[in-house]
Amino acid sequence: MSIRAIALDLYRAQQQVATLQKVLDQASLSERDALVQELRVAQKEMATLRKMLDGEKEAGPFRNRFTGFGRKNK
Repeated sequence: MSIRAIALDLYRAQQQVATLQKVLDQASLSERDALVQELRVAQKEMATLRKMLDGEKEAGPFRNRFTGFGRKNK
C-alpha cells in the first residue's frame, strides 16, 4: 500500500472520529452506548493507520546504509 493511500485512509478515519465525537456530544443517554462503542472502533482504526503511515515513513538501518547496485571497479 502506498503512503498516499494510507494517508488518505487516515484522513478519512480522522474525519469519522471527529464526526462521531460531535454526534456523541449531542446524543441522548440511550444512544450513547452504541456511539461510544462505534467511536472506540474508529479510534482503533485511526491509530492503526497512523502506525502504518509512521512505519512507512521511517527509514530503517538498511535504507540508510544501502547505496545501490553499482559496479565495482576491479
